[in-house]
Amino acid sequence: MKDDQKGYIQIYTGNGKGKTTAALGLALRAAGHGKRSYIGQFLKGQDYGELHALKKLSSQITIKQFGRSSFIHVTQDTNPEDVAMVLDGLMTCLKAMLSGKYDLIILDEINVAIYFKLINEEEVLKFLDRKPEHIEVILTGRFAPDSLIERADLVTEMKEIKHYYTQKVRARDGIER
Repeated sequence: MKDDQKGYIQIYTGNGKGKTTAALGLALRAAGHGKRSYIGQFLKGQDYGELHALKKLSSQITIKQFGRSSFIHVTQDTNPEDVAMVLDGLMTCLKAMLSGKYDLIILDEINVAIYFKLINEEEVLKFLDRKPEHIEVILTGRFAPDSLIERADLVTEMKEIKHYYTQKVRARDGIER
């Protein structure tokens, strides 16, 4: 397979803003070339602006959320509901990847799900083992584990230099959510 037809594994990680935005931008770019994307958003069940915008591109971009509608607060004990949602989400994304319908699969915030022990990294590595050669896979979220970084073909770290969140600016519609 030629390099321009091969699908690669990309990771967007780090403590800076823009990981999900970069992944969504890639889905938008792919749609512009007639490619289809499947986006699984882990730990997210809230109403975000991208959900409304992507409905307009639903013939080329499918987005599903695998999280509760409230913000996840991780304690020492993992919530079985969160664990089940993450595992179900990964299996749903696997079915989408193997369906032949999509060119790009995005596992949004999967790195955070691993970090909070809602899924183990071995499950995600098994997912990547099943990746068809032509499919591009994007994994986002802070705390990307070394095993995934080693496995990826491209890793971008978003580094926070300055953020207005430290000045108590809340998430704004159309900008952060």
